[in-house]
Amino acid sequence: MTTGGLKYQYARLNIAGKLIVINILVFVVMGLIKRLIFPAAENWFVLPADFFDFLLQPWSIVTYSFLHGGIFHLLWNMYVLYIASNILLNLFDAKRFLNIYFLGVILGGLFFILTDALFLQSGSVLVGASAGVMAVLIFVCTYLPNHDIRVFFFNVKLWHVGVFVVLIDLLQLSSGGDNFGGRVAHIGGALLGYLYARQLMQGNDIGAGFSKFVDGLVNIFKVKEKKAPMKTVYKNRNTPKATNTKHNKESHQRQIDDILDKISKSGYESLSKAEKDFLFKAGKND
Repeated sequence: MTTGGLKYQYARLNIAGKLIVINILVFVVMGLIKRLIFPAAENWFVLPADFFDFLLQPWSIVTYSFLHGGIFHLLWNMYVLYIASNILLNLFDAKRFLNIYFLGVILGGLFFILTDALFLQSGSVLVGASAGVMAVLIFVCTYLPNHDIRVFFFNVKLWHVGVFVVLIDLLQLSSGGDNFGGRVAHIGGALLGYLYARQLMQGNDIGAGFSKFVDGLVNIFKVKEKKAPMKTVYKNRNTPKATNTKHNKESHQRQIDDILDKISKSGYESLSKAEKDFLFKAGKND
């Protein structure tokens, strides 16, 4: 496939698919750099447990999530992210998905650093997208607890999945082990996903401030386009076509809002087939 073909296929992916591709590319490129050029290159991007080491590379609170300890670590995280994100993106837009994912990454990283301060595990570092993946997974398990998914040969409720994965991490924490800090990061991500879903069901988007912060950073580095020469154009903005388009968009959004309200009150399974189909198509169009 040509470069143009690859770019086209990448552009067709939803935001979760693009994030998965980026994680895979970082894994491959970083592996080559470590093997062929600079073995210690990864050290600049892992999250150190020691708080003062973290202050020297604050970007690592995000960059650690793009690094993985091995191929199976990467594949498992990306598989779970693919499953959970397909559910989430049928309900919400790409921006909210990124809010949940990266806030989970950040809170998981902060839990990891806090663990070092409390249990003195200096010298350890954190890598992997697990905290962000847990945030997305637990979000959908909390927001749609009675939604069925297929696991091997039988269906289970999402809330069963959420309870199971959190219990696994809690049991691992209680038994100690080499990945104690990593398990703490998982719990931090899971907590973020749970709180985000519960607050959203009450009408509060706890990621709104984070979204504005990110938009502000993007605007700082955005290159301003040169303005075209001014032209005087006379146009009737209140044409029937423009009015109808605006009305259709408002009606479409009202339908989505009504369905989401119904989900928050009665659960996903209370939707009719037509409502589920409409929500699925709306998520694809976003």
